[in-house]
Amino acid sequence: MSNPVSNNSSVIKRLQREIVRATLTSREGHIASAYSILDILWVLYSSVLQVYPSVPKHGNRDRFILSKGHGSLALYAVLAEKGFFPAKDLERFSTFESNLGGHPDCNKVPGVETSTGSLGHGFPMAVGMAMGLKIKNSTSRVYCLIGDGEANEGSIWEAALLARHHKLDNLCCIIDFNHSTDRALDLGDVAAKFRAFGFETTTIDGHDHVAILESLNIESNSPRAIVARTIKGHGCQVMENNPAWHHRSPGLDELKVILDQLS
Repeated sequence: MSNPVSNNSSVIKRLQREIVRATLTSREGHIASAYSILDILWVLYSSVLQVYPSVPKHGNRDRFILSKGHGSLALYAVLAEKGFFPAKDLERFSTFESNLGGHPDCNKVPGVETSTGSLGHGFPMAVGMAMGLKIKNSTSRVYCLIGDGEANEGSIWEAALLARHHKLDNLCCIIDFNHSTDRALDLGDVAAKFRAFGFETTTIDGHDHVAILESLNIESNSPRAIVARTIKGHGCQVMENNPAWHHRSPGLDELKVILDQLS
């Protein structure tokens, strides 16, 4: 696979521009949430996951589940870049005739493993997949990305208990820790919580591609958790940590400002 460090900045900025443009037709999309996780997904699909764009359901593939399904634009942009479907499809995002909805649908989008969006559901499904692969003696791995707000859901911690009990060393949970939940419920030390649930836990800068890759490549006899410190709207000054951009599409004047910042 390609080196995740080289030429990444230009690729990320180009994908960010594609993401914001994708919202213009339908006027829908969680752009800031997508920017929060884009670096993580790019490293995963460029240098970690064993996937087969021409045969998306290949039996030997690794599995990735985007539990925070509202960040779908980041996943779509990366899947298109990797050849799962034409990049031109992004232009019809969230329109009536498009397969690319506001939340990913595994029955419509090549490369999407499960339909997600109801927060707290994706990680339990990932645990089930990891258990199934263990039973089959498969060497494939399961990676699941959850939002920090999702960690308010009890289903996350029930699934974590199950993962530790069954020693699912083929499972990695990545927490997009952008502090978007702080006003509703302060999670405190998320790494310590996962560690207490029996996960080998690492905390990283979720926008540092070297740190992302190193953390994903750590071997463990236990399920793993990576707490990725991220910035909602990362790379775009008008969006960074701005709650007004949680779910909206820019007007034409705003679009020019955003594209200038991403140039």
